[in-house]
Amino acid sequence: MSPPAPRPALRLIKGTLDEAPGWSWFCGHCAAAPSRQLVSPLTRVCGSCGMGLLLETRSDAAPGSDDAFLVIDSRLTVQAVSRDAERLLGINEDEMVDGPVTQFLGAADAEAREPEEFLYLLHRASTGADELHSVFVRPRNAFGVRIVARIAPCGPPRAALVVLGRQAPRSGLRVVSDD
Repeated sequence: MSPPAPRPALRLIKGTLDEAPGWSWFCGHCAAAPSRQLVSPLTRVCGSCGMGLLLETRSDAAPGSDDAFLVIDSRLTVQAVSRDAERLLGINEDEMVDGPVTQFLGAADAEAREPEEFLYLLHRASTGADELHSVFVRPRNAFGVRIVARIAPCGPPRAALVVLGRQAPRSGLRVVSDD
């Protein structure tokens, strides 16, 4: 009779998932962080600008003071617009709030493999997914413009945060002016 085969030893291995991100608060209008860490449901108006509500998002997605961003609800309508987003898109906040996001932003490539990916990611972020994604978008009234959009959840109430930033120019291209 042969001796029993040794049993494989169990060991703990490090998972492939990263640590869960931290969360931080920001103003839905000017992106200012609140002066104190505890935010009360009764005092959610921004102390810096007095115009925006304080929202919470992943720390790695929180907009900076000079970032253009929008807050989109689960109906895919715009609920908040930063001052810089108004400037970048050339549209006043009054014209954007409660309007469908597709009226202002769309897929950057007309022949993209999945142009609806942008809307899918917005819906996922606004209904429960906690991931951070990046896609290229463009203003609906402009072609040839590519803007990087970081999409993450925010709230309360639950919504999608879209932080807009310009893509770095491709190498080998140069700017030609009329001067």
